[in-house]
Amino acid sequence: MAALYENKMMSSGENLLTATVPLMKLLSLTVIGLVLAHPKAQMIPRATFRLLSKLVFALFLPCLIFTELGESITLQNIALWWFIPVNVLVSTLIGCFLGVLVVLICRPPPQFNRFTIIMTAFGNTGNLPIAIVGSVCHTKDSPFGPHCHSRGVAYVSFAQWVAVILVYTLVYHMMEPPMQYYEIVEEGTEIEEQPTNDVSRPLLVEAEWPGIEDKETEHSKTPFIARIFNSISSLSQTNFPDLDLSERSLSSPRSIQCLAEPRVVRRIRIVAEQTPVQHILQPPTIASLFAIIIGMVPQLKAFFFGYDAPLSFITDSLGILAGAMVPSVMLILGGMLAEGPKDSTLGLRTTIGITVARLLVLPLLGIGVVALADKLHLLVQGDAMYRFVLLLQYTTPSAILLGAIASLRGYAVKEASALLFWQHIFALFSLSLYIVIYFKLLTYI
Repeated sequence: MAALYENKMMSSGENLLTATVPLMKLLSLTVIGLVLAHPKAQMIPRATFRLLSKLVFALFLPCLIFTELGESITLQNIALWWFIPVNVLVSTLIGCFLGVLVVLICRPPPQFNRFTIIMTAFGNTGNLPIAIVGSVCHTKDSPFGPHCHSRGVAYVSFAQWVAVILVYTLVYHMMEPPMQYYEIVEEGTEIEEQPTNDVSRPLLVEAEWPGIEDKETEHSKTPFIARIFNSISSLSQTNFPDLDLSERSLSSPRSIQCLAEPRVVRRIRIVAEQTPVQHILQPPTIASLFAIIIGMVPQLKAFFFGYDAPLSFITDSLGILAGAMVPSVMLILGGMLAEGPKDSTLGLRTTIGITVARLLVLPLLGIGVVALADKLHLLVQGDAMYRFVLLLQYTTPSAILLGAIASLRGYAVKEASALLFWQHIFALFSLSLYIVIYFKLLTYI
């Protein structure tokens, strides 16, 4: 009996060690980046981290997605993995409800209500989960068995396209400057625009979307939807730049069609035309698309993947580049944290509320969702990594990409910077706690 109790204690200790060591590895990489980018040391200038973020965005991450997802995915796997993108939608929906509760309880400044909901709802579904999976699998005694890294990266990559669509549609419009806030700014003398190559721009702005300053449009920093759906036309005409909607509709050949459209339908169409859906086709998304197409066609897959594949030298080369993705991402995160929190008018209570809802409450609800899905036989049977990735989607802090969207829309940039800083600091503890819990639960769900 004593021997059995001792074996249980040893097993519990091994599980705890197995769960915490991967995060300690990531923490070590982050600390190195923090030390290198610290303002007092300045061993590596900020421009270097910006260049590194561009390499991750345009090269390292697409290479990793293509090599791992392309080799793992098949037409049959797409049918088996369908719950992964659905889980992103479920986690976002639950996060939105939690965000509404945070607004009701913490009562942030009115202009930050939508910002609070978005920052609570949308977590990091790409770089950070890939880094965690890579670190968990980077051990001889991986708890997820053989091909741990390939399966984990494939699962995370398969969910990214849903998150990208949500960011460039729903999040883009939700991060629109509120009309009242825009009017207050317009009453001032002049708005100073930051130069496109401003070195004072926070690193998080370009951490996951380099070159964002080139994506600004005529209406990206205006309450475009608020004006379109504003029922008081005189107010919109005096406070906002003219969109020339009437002239365009009368001068175009489709004028009769436009006039025949119901007013609400026409407004929705105009908003849809201004939605930057073209930004969805970023290098990581294109790599995912190519990987899925090649993976679904066995004849194409045989050319790229396999020991005797004619083009295996290309995938091997891409695999070498992909190996730089995880350390680069963690170094960039360290550089972002080295900048420290920016001044924020969000309020301490709201900052704590978003952090607690996102990093403590949402993972608990995620455990319930994944357990229920397993009971309903919606998940791949006997695949612990599949469940681990699903749980991670509820556990990560808010997406760093939200900081870039805030900068693009000119809305709550400093608040996003400060909130992302404190969330990632607290995530060191919450991720450690929940990964230990997940490792325990994966033997039961």
